[in-house]
Amino acid sequence: MKKTILSAKALCKSFAHNGGQLHILSNIDLDLYKGDFTVIMGASGSGKSTLLYALSGMDRATAGQVFYNEKDLVTAKEKELSVLRHTDFGFIFQQMHLVSNLSLLENVLVSGYLNKNKTAAEVKEHAEKLFTQMNISHIKTHLPSQVSGGEQQRCAIARAVINDPKLLFADEPTGALNRKNTTEVLNLLTELNSEGQSVLMVTHDMKAALRATRLLYLEDGKITGELDLPPYRKDEEKSREMQVNAWLSSLEW
Repeated sequence: MKKTILSAKALCKSFAHNGGQLHILSNIDLDLYKGDFTVIMGASGSGKSTLLYALSGMDRATAGQVFYNEKDLVTAKEKELSVLRHTDFGFIFQQMHLVSNLSLLENVLVSGYLNKNKTAAEVKEHAEKLFTQMNISHIKTHLPSQVSGGEQQRCAIARAVINDPKLLFADEPTGALNRKNTTEVLNLLTELNSEGQSVLMVTHDMKAALRATRLLYLEDGKITGELDLPPYRKDEEKSREMQVNAWLSSLEW
């Protein structure tokens, strides 16, 4: 039986708009499970990124609850959320947000040092191992401006997992990458998931969605479809793509 890692109840998000309220998320109930690679799909404007931010505590929901370790993130204090972001949650974005005047390694170390549960030496050792796994050890002293977008994103992944997060949030992590770099980043995320990393990713890209073990479809702020899949295998990609395409077609994607 799967273990729930995060749970949302009647989650709503709205914004003031033209003197009224624009409703983005409507009473969403959702459980995320340990070890899953969960992917949220949906048309542009369906609320995918808004849902990810509300679930992670990056943005406050208008109503409802988000439980993590029996704590409601909707009502949690900002300091409590900040600690979670440094310890239990990791984040990858479409834009890498690397500090321009720090080397790639320094960008990762800074995040690692925020977690007071490890010594500086332990953080450095872990970062070096991640850079080897991400295949960017040879450029670790380079500035972000001196490497490719794909290499920057691999560094951003290392930064996101340096503190061994219980849940990794990824918002369109391949959206700004070419096909080759997209594949490399997806391979890394798939590898991390196979090692036990729980992932929640938002994407509009079919190739990225194929890496999911659980697909959710968001339409008009509501989850209208769900598809469970076995772990990704390259040799089964064609049949997997046909299955996902058929599912999306049934949802009129």
